[in-house]
Amino acid sequence: MSWKRIAFAAVLADFSALTAYAVYQVGFVGFFELATANWATLTVFADLLIALSLVMVWMWNDARRRGVSPLPYIALTLALGSVGPLTYLVRYADDAELAAVPVEA
Repeated sequence: MSWKRIAFAAVLADFSALTAYAVYQVGFVGFFELATANWATLTVFADLLIALSLVMVWMWNDARRRGVSPLPYIALTLALGSVGPLTYLVRYADDAELAAVPVEA
């Protein structure tokens, strides 16, 4: 197992624990209520939506290039945020270049 996969797995485990604790504390619906409670939290929530949308586009394109289905990772992202992309990175971190973009001459 490469150091990249180990690092991604460690971040995934820590973030999953944080997510589980937050959902335990306030519930899944309560999380969204708090995320939209005021303009500051709404701004952070909107920023997260934009960033995760960009990551989902990258994951979709990278998974299709690899010939794998991106749907499980997209579903995880929609349900649990960064858990989806982190799981994708743990799965494919050791493969050739992630998101290698061919340069056209």
